[in-house]
Amino acid sequence: MTTSRTELSGWIFAFSAFIWWGLAPIYFKFVTHVSALEILAHRVAWSIPVALVMMFMVKKRIELFTILANKKLLLGLIASTVLISCNWFIFTWAVTHEQILSTSLGYFINPIMSIVMGVLLLGERLDKLQWAAVGCVVLGVANQIFNYGEVPWIALSLATSFAIYGFIKKQLQVDALNGFLVETTLALPFAGGYIIWTLVANQAVFLHHSTNTDVLLIAGGIITAVPLIIFAIAAKKIPLSAMGFLQFIAPSITFLLATQVYGEPLSSEQLLSFMLIWIGLALYLIKPISAQFKKSLARN
Repeated sequence: MTTSRTELSGWIFAFSAFIWWGLAPIYFKFVTHVSALEILAHRVAWSIPVALVMMFMVKKRIELFTILANKKLLLGLIASTVLISCNWFIFTWAVTHEQILSTSLGYFINPIMSIVMGVLLLGERLDKLQWAAVGCVVLGVANQIFNYGEVPWIALSLATSFAIYGFIKKQLQVDALNGFLVETTLALPFAGGYIIWTLVANQAVFLHHSTNTDVLLIAGGIITAVPLIIFAIAAKKIPLSAMGFLQFIAPSITFLLATQVYGEPLSSEQLLSFMLIWIGLALYLIKPISAQFKKSLARN
């Protein structure tokens, strides 16, 4: 009974995290009058107190100074900090510039990008279905380039930065919560310095626009930290394969937000790219789904 309750709570946390990420563009739409760089700075700065409170609530030991004293961990986390900061900035810029559809495309591409990285960096071998999945995604991206005459840089940047970020974090012996705390702490001097500079130079929206805007920018810490923390909790309670299936909830929600709520145009050419990538994802999921099904049969 305890195991089933633990797994149930894990599913609830996982669904909550991915739904939160999927709905995140709604928040950024309320701060489109703020530059993406200022939003990013406040996301970093206000994430730290939120992370500390959440770690206290789940009784997680803070290992900040221990990690910073480890040169290997520190170098890895500096790299992951740069990557996740770039990822957050691109996502924020895209949403505030009516490019939600591009962010959705990027996070649909992301798992395939992780497969490619496994081949290039870890020497992993792909089966025929996985190669077919990669091929479909390549065709989807090529279709975008052919029809629009430009590389879908937002989608590819988001997918690549997050895939490399995930690869680096998997190599580091640090838990997700402390890792996030260290990353935001490393980024804080730059974020805090930028906030102070904008205030001194009278370039800031924060404290110069409205109380609502100030509250929204401070809330950026909650928007950033909470889903990551509940995702980390969920990852300990349900199988990794299940988390892999659920990751498609977020880009699916952002796709619907972009097309059905915010009225971003979806041309037939764009739809073809999405369809090719969805086919690729379906091929990608066949192997883990069948493996999970066999495990379920073996248990019974």
